[in-house]
Amino acid sequence: MSDRRRSTAVRTGGAALLALTFAGCAVNPATGNRELSLVSEGQEIQMGREADPQIVAQMGLYPDSSVQRYVREIGLRLAAESERPDLPWTFRVLDDPTVNAFALPGGFIYITRGILTHLTSEAELAGVLGHEIGHVTARHSASQMSRAQLAQLGLGVGMIFSETVRDYGGLASQSLGLLFLKFGRDDESQADELGIRYMTREGYDPRELAGVMRMLSRTSELASGGGRVPEWLSTHPDPANRSESILAQVTAGDYASATTVEREGFLRRIDRMPFGPNPREGFTEDGVFHHPELAFRLDTRGWGVDNQKSAVQFVAPDGGAVVILTIGSGSPEAALQEFGGMQGVSVGQGRRTEINGSPAVRAPFQAESQDGVLAGEVVFLSYGGNTYRLLGLSSSAGWGAAAPTARAIQESFRRETDPAVLSAQPDRLDVVSTSGRLTFDDFRSRYPSTVDPVIVALINQLESGSVLDRGLWKRVVEGN
Repeated sequence: MSDRRRSTAVRTGGAALLALTFAGCAVNPATGNRELSLVSEGQEIQMGREADPQIVAQMGLYPDSSVQRYVREIGLRLAAESERPDLPWTFRVLDDPTVNAFALPGGFIYITRGILTHLTSEAELAGVLGHEIGHVTARHSASQMSRAQLAQLGLGVGMIFSETVRDYGGLASQSLGLLFLKFGRDDESQADELGIRYMTREGYDPRELAGVMRMLSRTSELASGGGRVPEWLSTHPDPANRSESILAQVTAGDYASATTVEREGFLRRIDRMPFGPNPREGFTEDGVFHHPELAFRLDTRGWGVDNQKSAVQFVAPDGGAVVILTIGSGSPEAALQEFGGMQGVSVGQGRRTEINGSPAVRAPFQAESQDGVLAGEVVFLSYGGNTYRLLGLSSSAGWGAAAPTARAIQESFRRETDPAVLSAQPDRLDVVSTSGRLTFDDFRSRYPSTVDPVIVALINQLESGSVLDRGLWKRVVEGN
């Protein structure tokens, strides 16, 4: 590139960056600070509305309408106290066992039944919802996207005139997520502050949010021993430090009138809530995946199982191949025809077959992807009033080696007949009322649980040597 063209590119890129910076400066409604904003409020709302159905399809809604209504009413009261009360605020309880809560741009807030089973008061719930509302009111998602857009633009301008930047542009793009991760962590602390602002405006005791952080810290310690780290901790500051910061903010503020905790009413709301994974939606045992609700089973053949609401994936140990089980529609032949009509998919000759008594149709296929050509075989099978799609695929080069195991998984689909499997039920919370003070050991002895004592202490936010006052406490029992 000539020096003149290089100079023109630099001036053009610099002018574009400068124009975007000035055009995108706006006042943050929650903090009052001026900051970069390249995403409008309308765009925020549109992004949330488009993503919401995908979240619901992937994770599922908790089916108890009274719990949905309870959480929604609290969330709407808190949102009305925020700096953006006119957003289309939406609050949903997801039927997911993980300890999690998150927000999408535009006012879409999600909380799992998993975190609800670990909370001990309405004030704690208000603190979690207030925190997520804070992410939305402070436009944290929009701010991060604006920074990323600006960085990408700067990178693109650099590629025009710098051979070095152009050569390593792909690597730099992949690093942008890590570059902006620290902003997310700062945002979490700010969301804690805003959560306190909103919950105390509704009269909730802000010290309860510190209790949530202590619970998350203990959950994290348990997960480090081999469990699953709470999703809320993935990019968040250490919850123990957050608990201290929250208590310091409470001490420094004037929250004398914010005293509502509402422990008893909250615990009665979550009584009998499923605890942990729901086996009726599928579970793996001794190398077999069982689905009691739909009454079928498949052999895993040593492949890993990722069971989601909308699909079950059997993944090869090296990650190079997968069998994906979903529910389709129409007859197997019609479903295969529809599959062959998808863009980028080329289907070979289909043949009718039978798999353990169920009529089916099987066909080889190839599909174009961003990573190259994929190859595999698809089976559409009619069983129990549904048409199931079992899609086995790998890279074109890897399918030959993966095909025998993938086919064995597909062909192992059969009716579930084991009464113990068909009648499986999830464990549930059981809220019990104690008539006097008990040691923790006495409580466990009098009210036994199906889970480890460490978990019982965790969900009640107790230490193992605690003495329980008279009142309501949680245990976990077999479902029915």
